[in-house]
Amino acid sequence: MKFTLSWLKDHLETTASLEEILETLTDIGLEVEGVEDPAAKLKGFTIAKVTSAQQHPDADKLRVCMVQTDEGEKQIVCGAPNAREGITVVLAKPGMYIPGLDITISVGKIRGVESHGMMASERELELSDEHDGIIELPSGEIGEEFAHWLAQNRPQAVDPVIEIAITPNRPDALGVRGVARDLAARGLGTLKPMPDYTLSAGGDCPVKVTIAESAKDGCHVFAGRLIRGVKNAPSPEWLQTKLNAIGLRPISALVDVTNLFTHDLNRPLHVFDANRVSGDLVVQRAAGGEAFKGLDEKDYIVPEGTLVISDDKGVESIGGIMGGLETGCQMDTTDVFVEAAFWDFVSIAHGGRGLKINSDARYRNERGIDPGFNMEGLDRACALIVELCGGEVSDVVIAGEVPDVSRAYRLDTARCSSLVGMDIPADEQRATLERLGFVMEGDMAHVPSWRPDVLGEADLVEEVARMASLTKLEAKPLARPSTGVPAPVLTVQQKREQVLRRTAAALGYNECVTYSFIDQASATLFGGGSDASMVANPISQEMSHMRPSLLPGLLQAAARNQARGMSDMALFEVGATWSGGEPTDQSEAVAGILVGRTGPKDVHGASRGVDLYDAKADIEALLASIGAPAKVQIMRSGDTWWHPGRHGVICLGPKKVLGVFGELHPKVLRDMDVKGPVVGFTIFPGEVPQPRNASGSRGAVEILDLQPVERDFAFVVDAQVEALTLVNAAAGADKAMIADVRVFDEFIGGSLGEGKKSIAVTVTIQPKDKTLKEAEIEGIAGKVVEKVSKATGGVLRG
Repeated sequence: MKFTLSWLKDHLETTASLEEILETLTDIGLEVEGVEDPAAKLKGFTIAKVTSAQQHPDADKLRVCMVQTDEGEKQIVCGAPNAREGITVVLAKPGMYIPGLDITISVGKIRGVESHGMMASERELELSDEHDGIIELPSGEIGEEFAHWLAQNRPQAVDPVIEIAITPNRPDALGVRGVARDLAARGLGTLKPMPDYTLSAGGDCPVKVTIAESAKDGCHVFAGRLIRGVKNAPSPEWLQTKLNAIGLRPISALVDVTNLFTHDLNRPLHVFDANRVSGDLVVQRAAGGEAFKGLDEKDYIVPEGTLVISDDKGVESIGGIMGGLETGCQMDTTDVFVEAAFWDFVSIAHGGRGLKINSDARYRNERGIDPGFNMEGLDRACALIVELCGGEVSDVVIAGEVPDVSRAYRLDTARCSSLVGMDIPADEQRATLERLGFVMEGDMAHVPSWRPDVLGEADLVEEVARMASLTKLEAKPLARPSTGVPAPVLTVQQKREQVLRRTAAALGYNECVTYSFIDQASATLFGGGSDASMVANPISQEMSHMRPSLLPGLLQAAARNQARGMSDMALFEVGATWSGGEPTDQSEAVAGILVGRTGPKDVHGASRGVDLYDAKADIEALLASIGAPAKVQIMRSGDTWWHPGRHGVICLGPKKVLGVFGELHPKVLRDMDVKGPVVGFTIFPGEVPQPRNASGSRGAVEILDLQPVERDFAFVVDAQVEALTLVNAAAGADKAMIADVRVFDEFIGGSLGEGKKSIAVTVTIQPKDKTLKEAEIEGIAGKVVEKVSKATGGVLRG
């Protein structure tokens, strides 16, 4: 948002300096992004007078001038055709920077004659493009600062241009009057009343307007007036100066008036050439595919559902975004239809995004203009057009109605202290809101129509605090209980995620934070990609679906790193995943991947490719850190993105899955463009049982003084029998006495025959209250053989 200081003062009666205004704007939330102060560039340029001008002895187009300055008479060589005796000029002394030439001048010789300075032209001082000669001033004291002279005689030439950043919730500040209102409410001056205007209107308007049923949710009111007999011409100098200062090119009086109202009062308008409109105007939703040439002279294809204004020939304007070239005003335009409408914010945003048009009208309409000013803005614009271009104004035609946005909220003056920590007297709070345009009735504050962002009692407090000073906001700690220890605020899930992050980092992993959206192809690889998880309005085609797993984001990060020469990685992420489109389909997970080798090349051969046992060790460490049970089952029922023979599902039962680890399927790696080997894991913290004892202390350590006994068994089983089945059977032979069962050998082939294998396990028997006798040990061993034989069909190897 740009405006000049003099433009601001058209609405604000103030004696504040430019520095005070800039500081106040930032302090009330309208952050100043930049200031262009022409006077600062002209500092040091002074007024001088040419006392004589002689022909250069060695150049036909040069003159040797004697110039009276505040430092005495100086000799200056000048090539300007108007350099002559008696004129008052602008002097640049040696050592000064010339902005229009981007040079610093010095004392020098020109064709053998010394020159002690320079007499400047307007282009050399960036005042205009004029360069036919040096500046001739009608008056001025010798030695007077040129910037000071301009401020007195041509103030627009040194008018500072201020640019501020407007947050999306402050559409009222997208007009200069809204900025002035805020400064006046702060006490930096007085808001001037809107100037009076006179509009003599009468006669029927031949252009009729309607809003189609399909567009009533997108356009609340559409109004206009016909002005006959206008004479379009260049805008007056005051209007061109305003527009030029903020970077807008003046076009004609009719067009420039709409630009003025857009930036001055945040009231976007559009002017149709009425003689080029065929029939009546209808606001409707586009069917899709209509061709449209905008005022920017670009061709567009209108997407389906976009709000458009059409006549009998087709689309003539994109509602609230851009007018059409076909019905745009020209210098020979004689009859115009001036339109003012109030649009739905979301519809304008969808339309502008679909067409990829960024206009001043769209910028304001999609943030919210003042519906209460719709009809007055139309009348004021018509009055100014008649003043500048003449013509006769018709009666107003209107479709729809101005929406009622009136609302009121209770001002609780005590909440200012509790919400923002500022103690502001109640009377001052009420006065602040009234200066901002709120109407106070008792404790109720009626919100002005130009403030769509004020939607509750807390917003009233925010306005009071903003006007008091945002820089005075102080951070204050929350109140603590006077006695006792406050109850913890983190949930079990939050604590587990915290512990998992720290443990993964301690294991050497680097944390990633990836988007929750991924492309459909990647989502499909990991069990997602359905319409239920599709994003309705994706940021891009590569972010069309909610992620069903954290692994695709990590693999994409690995692929990007590999493309940049990083081959060995350990990455993890903590975040949400989605199995569908309902809120209950969201769950928290922790995932990690190991890529490449375990370390750099080493002469001792310590480096090797990562394998599933690296992932197994890490997932076991992570589960242990959050208190998962040590005794779990490892199954092979993993999803299709895991290698079918090199993964494990950690369970507490058939349906209680704590996590999965293993090698990623080669097809998945190929589709994700990742070079293997890659192993990984996924943990579901919500599935880990919470400890039964909520106490923070640990239980007593049980130390047994009886020596454990180990017995080795080798069983011949079918090749398809899993070692886990055998281990679980052995462990269940005597749960009270058997402390551990561990596989230490596997043998295939030899005398065992086809389809057989030998699995050897060590069974650890731990006595509790007495030393076991041999017969008791043999009895337990017999139970192990019996249990394993029954579960696996195996026999003890001879």
